Parts: sequence; C-alpha cells; structure tokens
Amino acid sequence: MPQHAPTARICRDCDGFPMVAITTGTRRTDGTRATLRITCPTCKGTGTTTPAASFVRAGR
Repeated sequence: MPQHAPTARICRDCDGFPMVAITTGTRRTDGTRATLRITCPTCKGTGTTTPAASFVRAGR
C-alpha cells in the first residue's frame, strides 16, 4: 500500500526540529551547563512551512 505524504510540509531549513539548545561552554555554580534556546527564523518555531490560516476576500 502506498505511503501518504504528511499533511503539513516540514520546514526545509530546520528539517522539523524548530528549536535547538546550544551550549555556551561555561558551567554554572551547580555544575550544569549554560545553554541558549534558538528557534528557526524561517518557520518561527513551528517546524512546518504551511502558512497560518487567513481570510481571503473573494468577489466584489
């Protein structure tokens, strides 16, 4: 049986992983690493490329 494509298109820049944690290399006093959370600028952290639903005016 053929596989169906996903309903939402995956962002080509982040490949569906819209948020990542990057370590800064420094450690806090309790021993944990300091990290930065970065979101994909293309999809704005959604992971998909489908535009948000909006109203379209048709006719006159």
